[in-house]
Amino acid sequence: MDKLLIRGGRRLQGEVPISGAKNAALPELCAALLTDEPVTLDNVPKLDDVSTMLRLIRNMGVAAERADDGRVTIDASRLGQPEAPYDLVKTMRASVLALGPLLARFGRAKVSLPGGCAIGSRPVDQHIKGLTAMGADIRVEHGYMVAGLAGGRARLKGARITTDMVTVTGTENFLMAAALAEGETVLENAAQEPEIPDLAEMLIRMGARIEGHGTSRIRIEGVERLHGCSHAVVADRIEAGTFLCAVAATGGDVLLRHGRADHLDAVVEKLRDAGVSVEAVDGGIRVRSAGPAWAHLKAQAFRTTEYPGFPTDMQAQFMALNCVSQGASHVTETIFENRFMHVNELVRLGARIQTDGKVAMIEGVPRLSGATVMATDLRASASLVIAGLVAEGETVVDRIYHLDRGYDRMEAKLRGIGADIERAR
Repeated sequence: MDKLLIRGGRRLQGEVPISGAKNAALPELCAALLTDEPVTLDNVPKLDDVSTMLRLIRNMGVAAERADDGRVTIDASRLGQPEAPYDLVKTMRASVLALGPLLARFGRAKVSLPGGCAIGSRPVDQHIKGLTAMGADIRVEHGYMVAGLAGGRARLKGARITTDMVTVTGTENFLMAAALAEGETVLENAAQEPEIPDLAEMLIRMGARIEGHGTSRIRIEGVERLHGCSHAVVADRIEAGTFLCAVAATGGDVLLRHGRADHLDAVVEKLRDAGVSVEAVDGGIRVRSAGPAWAHLKAQAFRTTEYPGFPTDMQAQFMALNCVSQGASHVTETIFENRFMHVNELVRLGARIQTDGKVAMIEGVPRLSGATVMATDLRASASLVIAGLVAEGETVVDRIYHLDRGYDRMEAKLRGIGADIERAR
């Protein structure tokens, strides 16, 4: 099992490329199932979750070719088995994104209940509720969602869907399903994360009729068929945010090539309040920090919430920064009920953190000490890497298969800007 060896105390300097977003690439691979014409996706990141999704659609009979430059070509004209089996999706919650496209194009699907990080419940009831309103008949049995069309229908039908909570994958599933449904679908309480309009723009290139994407109310007028397209995956705002926190913690001057500051407003605002220089520049984001966080940064309190608020996927990384910044702070996690598992590992490195339910109280310390720590989920892994970059001595981050699910060669990118980090077995 791979691990990362990090020797802390190095300033970060130079340029680092930000890869395509995992949370955009996965639904867009599923969107290619909506047509029998070839689809080309550029800027697809090299991630374990992407590899899993490619294995999944190939298992359905889809031809999918992946080039070294990040281009993926998908041809779903011979898709013959609209099924997502447990063995292929047990490590990836995004498997549920196959449900809407398969139902919309074939009128049937069998999709395993999703897996992923152990950070809390991820119910599929909102997906089932919305697709049922569109005329699907879905039952859960033996760990699978088994779906068909009710009442002898040939196509899904348009509907007004209001979810009980904001759900990113639910919004994506409904977008894809509605693109081929009969009539108009209106999504109320829709997610607004940048990956949603990126998916919508891809669907529009395929011939879909969509308005309001990027707002809480999206309108889709279904069409009879979609065609192929070419589309570039949007840059990964969470990878960019992770590198922003890493540079802030260690000090340095780094250009995040392709990064989008406008997709990270809440994080950028907190970093500036802490004392970090962050500016949008031609070609990316430039982040500058005068030295190690304890010397000049002030810890910041924040509360996670749906976009455009502070993202839950940046909570652990910013907490690591708070651990080595001046002053006390508190972090409130409102999205997932079990997303403080990195706390005990940060404490092993010398952080001072106490938790009470959804709130973590952090008292900044001038230094951390290297130790062996264990990654428990994707973003927790990133927080431990940031802590290791500033800790004295050597830090070993174990179980980094979590990291590989969502970060494209993180250790190579960090090494390219001056970090002393290597992968070992």
